[in-house]
Formats: sequence, structure tokens, C-alpha cells
Amino acid sequence: MRLLYVFLFLTITSSFAQTGNVDMSYYLPQDVSYNKEIPTPESVIGFVPGEWHVSHDKLSEYMRTLAAASDRITIENRGSTFEGRPILLLTITSPSNHTRIEDIRKEHVKLTESGSSSLSTSNMPIVVYQGLSIHGNEPSGANAGLVAAYYLAAAQGAKIDALLENTVILFDPSFNPDGLQRFAYWANTNKSININADPQDREYSEVWPGGRTNHYWFDMNRDWLPVQLPESRARIKTFHHWYPNILTDHHEMGSNATFFFQPGIQSRTHPLTPKLNQELTKKIGNYHAKALDKIGSLYYTEESFDDFYYGKGSTFPDINGGIGILFEQASSRGHAQETDNGLLEFPFTIRNQFTAMLSTLEASQGMRAELLDYQRDFFNKARSESKGGAYAFGSEKDAASAYHLAEILKRHKVEIHEVSNSFRESGKEYKKGYSYIVPKNQRQSRLIKAMFEKRTKFQDSLFYDISAWSFPLAFGLNITENASTSNAGPAIQELQKRTPNAVNRSTYGYLMEWHEYYTPKVLNKILNAGLRAKVGMKQFSLEGKSYDYGTILIPVQNQKMDAQELNAFLSNLSKETTIDITAVGTGLTEGIDLGSNQFRAIEPAQVAIIVGDRVNPYDAGEIWHLFDTRYDMKITKLNVTNLNRADLSRYTDIIVPASYGNSLDKSKTEKLKSWVRNGGTLIGYRNAANWMKRNEMLNINFEKTKNPAKAVSFEQRGDFNGAQVIGGAIFEAKQDRSHPVNFGYEDDRISMFRNTTIFIQPDSTSYRNPIQYTKNPLQSGYISKINLKAISETRPFVHQGSGRGKIILFTDNTNFRAFWYGTNKLLMNAIFFGSEM
Repeated sequence: MRLLYVFLFLTITSSFAQTGNVDMSYYLPQDVSYNKEIPTPESVIGFVPGEWHVSHDKLSEYMRTLAAASDRITIENRGSTFEGRPILLLTITSPSNHTRIEDIRKEHVKLTESGSSSLSTSNMPIVVYQGLSIHGNEPSGANAGLVAAYYLAAAQGAKIDALLENTVILFDPSFNPDGLQRFAYWANTNKSININADPQDREYSEVWPGGRTNHYWFDMNRDWLPVQLPESRARIKTFHHWYPNILTDHHEMGSNATFFFQPGIQSRTHPLTPKLNQELTKKIGNYHAKALDKIGSLYYTEESFDDFYYGKGSTFPDINGGIGILFEQASSRGHAQETDNGLLEFPFTIRNQFTAMLSTLEASQGMRAELLDYQRDFFNKARSESKGGAYAFGSEKDAASAYHLAEILKRHKVEIHEVSNSFRESGKEYKKGYSYIVPKNQRQSRLIKAMFEKRTKFQDSLFYDISAWSFPLAFGLNITENASTSNAGPAIQELQKRTPNAVNRSTYGYLMEWHEYYTPKVLNKILNAGLRAKVGMKQFSLEGKSYDYGTILIPVQNQKMDAQELNAFLSNLSKETTIDITAVGTGLTEGIDLGSNQFRAIEPAQVAIIVGDRVNPYDAGEIWHLFDTRYDMKITKLNVTNLNRADLSRYTDIIVPASYGNSLDKSKTEKLKSWVRNGGTLIGYRNAANWMKRNEMLNINFEKTKNPAKAVSFEQRGDFNGAQVIGGAIFEAKQDRSHPVNFGYEDDRISMFRNTTIFIQPDSTSYRNPIQYTKNPLQSGYISKINLKAISETRPFVHQGSGRGKIILFTDNTNFRAFWYGTNKLLMNAIFFGSEM
């Protein structure tokens, strides 16, 4: 045994020497020469890729230096991340192509348009988008980008000349600048001179939340379809500006794996993706296999991952006439790790990614005409499938939510129209200014269908990501698939928000209905200005207008501002948020008068959220993002490790997101319980239900399910268990609109996104079930039969009192990936109206 340890030590230290002294010859092909006038990565960033982890600032510096030195490269800054880092794009092609790059782009885009049949693809350059490290702590892609960019700028010879003449490469050196910077800092500050490959070393265990996500802790590889983040918006704009034929997405996976490239599991491909797409993906894969064979790297394909959710980088191109390719490299997560496959060193991971980048470009040459023709045929067939007619979507009282869905469609180059005149369809009104028309017969018809469809039947029961994402349901909007194009006004060139009505001056009071998406933002600004506001607990009518539950009253008397100042303040708020605020001259109504005790005073909200070890960073980040960027509200991030020392009396509300295990021990739990009894409102999400029940904070009963494995083989056990998971589906619930949690909703039905199997039995008292799943709730997505039976008529919302405070639970994610606009207001209602529940 001692001899074995000595052998391992010598082997590891020998490899570490390689890691510390790697040079570019380890990566670069030797069948070309290299221009010595082109700066190497080491000459700019101070080390050979693989010796250290490149930070985003050094990566950006090298890309700019390279662009200045090479006539093959131009560089542009497409915007900034939340942390102010540039979102760079390099366009790499031959110098002669650069002189006519806009003509090349326009000619290429014509392949997606009507009349493309006459175009010749024989001499047309192919367009390849190569994107790197969308997960910041999967850094081998971005670090391989240093090598690839150098190769494309410096390599010389007939081979590289032909490649550049026939290809336009859209080179995205870092999909996730903020996450890459965060991870590079961690890996580099924990690197030893004597590199330690022990997986238990601190280098390989990032502090929460890790470098995977962007600033607000979003997984950006789920945002290609919703396009809610600045990094996504930049790359989607580039995508639709060019419509690349191939898009590569370079990731990492567990350290004990090898290397994966698509296609993935074929039975899990979305039905709207043409079969030929997967055949071409497999043909491209043969190039990867050949290249990896040459350097002796292990790999696999078609055994995991899938092409179902179109919001991932490797799947989004599939619904846009291109081929998306996922690469997954076993991760060193630092500089070197012991693994089942031997010592895994960072330079090795970089070399595999670089090799796949080159094999992609080789495939683009060998399949150029085939891929260009496929793109043309994709859009021609998409148009021929359209049978005319249009979709219409909108809201009768919430213009902002409809606007933001239209905004997403415009980012995807979808043709949308104003509603020429208000009309009704299937009992719903589609109002001018609050609704939009989307003709079906257009270039993006398949993408529109993918975004709008409700699907409940599937070939497979397992999904790598969510199984449903219907955007009208996510936004809580009315939709019809049977609108006539005669209802369409002019096509929208520049989307404009609705202009609110002028706020007349009043000496009595102002009313604001709670339906619009941004009303919480308005209310928060009113309260933070020291103004008094009240919420109406019942419906009423005044001066010829009906007002719904949750209407906000701002009296003129006894305010910190005089009547003129108050009017000016509310007028500015109305313009800023496009919210109607109505001046009234009397308190006498039909229903509750404005002086009634059914108008309850609202206190300013001081909100905190628990973050840190074991807290789900995605759920926490979505809430932070909602408060900070949508509603302009402060939210304090309380680190769970410091909770016992925190002064909780500062907060009216504390949010507990979902967690990975028990993030709150007994002492922290008791402190929160005491805070609630003293008047605080505690709001839990998803598996916080288990913690609340276990600690006797909520009196709830779970609906239990049993699904015994019968006739299931050992080989099938993973699929059997996976089929019981709700990876992400949409369910209908009925609402008691008189309950404060439902204030602001127009209908008595709501679409809830769910990715848990926590089913809470309804209370025997009906009014304690203000949100309750319908008997047959599935609207879109996959759920097993046993879970579908279990979820029927359960409740996703619980509210109970405790001392002078309240405890609230949502079993579902009301803020999912920043695009589930339709349920954001449930959380805001819990914040502002929790004391009235």
C-alpha cells in the first residue's frame, strides 16, 4: 500500500509540473504556421492558458488586443452586465469578407425570408456562432477561447485561408462575464504552488452562491427564450441579426465524467424540431469524434441531455433554422482533481474544448452547402405550415404585462400588430392599447408556436429541464388562437408603452386600481415618500367607474405634501410607471365609502430575504431581481450564517426561499418564530413547507403518493424514478378574488408554475383556501398519473397567524426565471396586505 501511495504521489507531482509549465504547443495544431506579429495570450495576460484561470478583465484585454493586431477580427461591445462588464463579440473572417461584411450578412439573412429559393448557396459563407462558458464556474470554454482566438488570428496557410473565406465566425468569449470573474477569483485565490488535486481541498468547494450564475444568481442558459437579462438580450440580438447555421455552447459537468457532445437522447427532442436537425447534429458529431480520437480523449453521445426546452443555448437554434450543439467537459473545477478517470488537469479540459471548437469549424466547411440549404428549407416549410389567422393576447386591465410579452416577441423578430379596434373572442375582450395581434403566417411561425403552445402529451417522461413554458399563461394573459387578421392594425415597428390618463388635481383623494403589473412599485414609492395610503377590501363604484378589490386610496388631507405637491408627485409616478391614478371629488360611493373602515391603512414594507449556504440561489436571486429591478424596492439579503446576530426587528417581512437541505438550525428557527410572534410576516417558498411543518410553524397535511415499482428492471430504475419528478409544468388554480393574496387579478383562474411534488391538503374551512388547484389542473407540461391525481384540489398557498404575526407559504415558484409575470403579484400582495389576510 505504501508503494502505491508513493507511485500516486510521483504521478500527481509530475502532472502538476505540467500544469505549471504548460505551453501553447500542447493545444495548437502543428499543420499550420503562426504569424509572429500576432500577440499570444501569454504576452498580454501574463500566463499561458491553463496555468491560471483567466478573469474576465484579462480575457477582454486580450480580445481587444487581438482585434487591434489582426485584420481578420473586428470587436464590438454590445452592452454591459449588471456589474458593468462589457458584453463583447468578435467577428472573425477573412479580410476580404470584412470589406463586405454587411452584404454577406444581408445575403445570408435572405435565406430565412420569402423568395429564398432563387439564392445560390454554393459560394455563400456559412455563419457559426461560438459561445463560451455561460456558467461562470465551467471555465474551460472561456479559457479555450483564448487559444481559439489566437489560432484564428495567427494561423497561416491554405487551410486557414479557406476556412476564413468560407466562414463568418461570431465569437462570444464569455456568455457570463460576472460569473466567470467570480469563479476565476475563487480558483486563483485558492491555488497553491504545489497544486493539490484532493477534491476536498477548498479550491474545489466554492462559497455560496458560486460562480455558475450571473449577478442576480440566474442560470443564464435558461434565458434564451425569455430574454430577461442583459447578457441574453445582447446575444439574442446578435443571433437574429445573423441567423447562424451552427451555434455551439461549451459547458462542464461532473469531474468523474469524460466529454459529451450532441445529439442527446433522441426520444426527448421537442416535436417541433425537424428530424433532419438531429440527423445533421449527428453528422457534425462525427467530426468531433474524429478530432477527439486523434488526441486520445474519451467521449460519449446520445446517452444524456436533450433538446426539448428551447430556452437553452444548444436548443434555441433548433427552432430558428440552425443547429445547436452542447459540449459538456468533465470539470477540474480548479487546476487539477483526482477523478475516476485519473488526474484531471485544467489544461486538458481546455484542450478538449478547443479541439471541439476546431472540429465544429471543420464540420461547417464539410457541410456548408447542406447546412445553408437546411436553413432555407426550414423557414420555407415553416411558412407553408401556416394556415392563416392570428393569435391575439392581452389583458383587460394590465397593459404592462401584455407589453412585456410583446417586447419578448419583438426581440425574437416576431411580427406583431396593434389591435385596430377592441373585440371579443370566447368571452374575453381584447382591448386596443392592452392587446396585440400576431399573424401566424410569418417567418417565425414555428418559434411562435413553441412559445404559445400548451402540450400535455409526450414521447418520453423525462426532461433535462422544464416541460412547459407557455408564455401567455406565464404572463397571466388572455389568449386566442382564432383571432382574425382583420382585427390587426399596423405592424409595430417600435414598441411603445401605453400612455396613462392625465392625473387631474383633487382636493379629496386619488384612487389606483391594483390590476396593473407595476402598481406595487407605485405603492412602494408613495409609502416611502411618507404618504398615507389605504387598500379597499371590497368592490365599489364612484363617479361612474367600478373599482375592484385591492384598490389603493391616497387621501389628500393630512399628508406631508399639500394638494398641489401631491398632484405633481402622483402625476410623475403615473408617467414613470404608465399607471392610471384617478382623482376623485367625493368619498360617497356605491358600496364602501372612502372613509369606511373597509379601507385599511398600509404600512411601509421593510423586507429581508435569507441567503447563503444551502439556500437555493436561483430562487433567492429571482426574488432579489424582482424587488431590485422591477419594483425598485430595497430588500436586505440576510446571510443565514449571521442570522443569530441579526436585528430582525428592522423588518416587516422575511422571505425564506427553497433550500438544498436544512439551512436553518434550531436556534435560527426559534429566533424567526419569536420574530413572527412579535408581529413579523414570514414568507416561505417550496420546500420551506417541510421546515415549517417540522417546526410546528404551520398546521398543514401533505397529500402523500405511493407508486410501487412493478415490472421495473434494475436498468429502468432511473427512468422510473425520474418520471415521478415534476421538472416544470403549468397548473390551473381557482382564486377567491376577495382574499388579499389575490387582489389585482381580473379572473377567478390563475396559471401556476410548479416544479415540486409538495401537495398540501385543503383546509376544511373554504375561505382558508383562497388559491386551490382545480379538479383537473394540468394546463401544459408533464406530470405522472399518480401525481396528477394527488395534486387535484390541493392548495399552493397557506396563511396562518402566529401571535401578532403571520406565516405564509407558497409551494410554487411565483417568480420563476423572471418571466413568470403572472404570479409576481402574489408575493407583492403577501408583502403589502399580509396583515389583512
